[in-house]
Amino acid sequence: MPSSQKFRDYVVGQFKGELRVTTRKMMGEYILYADGKVFGGIYDDRLLVKPVPAALAMLPNAKKQLPYDGAKPMLRITDEQIADSEFLVKLLDAMLPEVPASRKK
Repeated sequence: MPSSQKFRDYVVGQFKGELRVTTRKMMGEYILYADGKVFGGIYDDRLLVKPVPAALAMLPNAKKQLPYDGAKPMLRITDEQIADSEFLVKLLDAMLPEVPASRKK
């Protein structure tokens, strides 16, 4: 089931209007970028982030889930965590130094 534009707008809005958070629609889902780096995505109306060490430290009880068949597991952000915009911004700030730069095509 593709993710809804409404959920995408809600998640992006929870990053407190951080202009650095952008999305790219891909096959009905949304890839999340910050400062030009892919840090997560919205898959089936679930917010998933890359399991970098900072994310693992801040989300010790997060469930690992597959965004789609054949993909690497990612960390699921709960609805309660999404509702906490300050937490999301702190998570993003902690993760970004550890997220590799996107490859140029």
